Amino acid sequence: MEVMVYTLHAFSTDSNGGNPAGVVLEADLLKQQDMQTIAHMIGFSETAFIQTSSIADFKIQYFTPNAEVDLCGHATIAAFYVMAYQQKISQGTYTLECKAGLLQVTVEGNHHIFLSQALPTFYDQPNREDIIQSLHISVEELDQRLPIEIASTGLKDILVPIKNLEILHNITPDFDLISQLSKKYQVIGFHLFTLDTKNEMIAACRNFAPLYDIPEESATGTSCGALACYLYKHKFISDQAAIHPLAFSQGHSMNQPSTIISRLSIKQGKIEQIEVGGTASNIQQRFVII
Repeated sequence: MEVMVYTLHAFSTDSNGGNPAGVVLEADLLKQQDMQTIAHMIGFSETAFIQTSSIADFKIQYFTPNAEVDLCGHATIAAFYVMAYQQKISQGTYTLECKAGLLQVTVEGNHHIFLSQALPTFYDQPNREDIIQSLHISVEELDQRLPIEIASTGLKDILVPIKNLEILHNITPDFDLISQLSKKYQVIGFHLFTLDTKNEMIAACRNFAPLYDIPEESATGTSCGALACYLYKHKFISDQAAIHPLAFSQGHSMNQPSTIISRLSIKQGKIEQIEVGGTASNIQQRFVII
């Protein structure tokens, strides 16, 4: 069977940036193993398979090269960008069924796509010594104002505050140890960030998910959504600042600069909605035979 896969870069800052994803538009006839095989052949961190749904406008399943995951922010942006690009959908809000639950996706002007995420959940803080050992850094290279903490708006990640931009970019992680710790703490991976951005960005980020065959990812929407909630919780984003879109940079250490936008809706000091979005570029077609 020949299957057409769209490939494109979501959250791209320019034509060289963003996070590559695969998108299959009509995947209803594909079996689980077919989808896994296609994702492995495409080789991107995630490939999205769009299907019909009895409870939502669309259903999407997400596969890394070696496993299915509940949700992927950048692959969702890519999937809805392709549908908008192909004029299968217009501006508006759509419901999405996925393993993380029933979510909303909004298509705005210039093909900007925003994905609603689950309200944040925070978990016990992992052992700090485990984390710094896996990153080959010292305690002094952490941002001491903030804790290392597990957070989720759909996928669990360990959020690691780093003191400054230079330290963040120079980190050379121990991927085997990060994989072990990801299993231990039942998370997708580590999302490192620094508030030392020297520009309009809220934070600069790096994301490591070697347990899922993603040594480093250039744009991670779900993680940046969780990070926005974490920063609000710890009062590093004020109610006034949360009125505006919150921009996060990622991928610079990979020469794939990306911009992820988070939007928080706050009422009486509580997060009522979290959205993550951006745009995409470099759309192409590939055919794979399974």
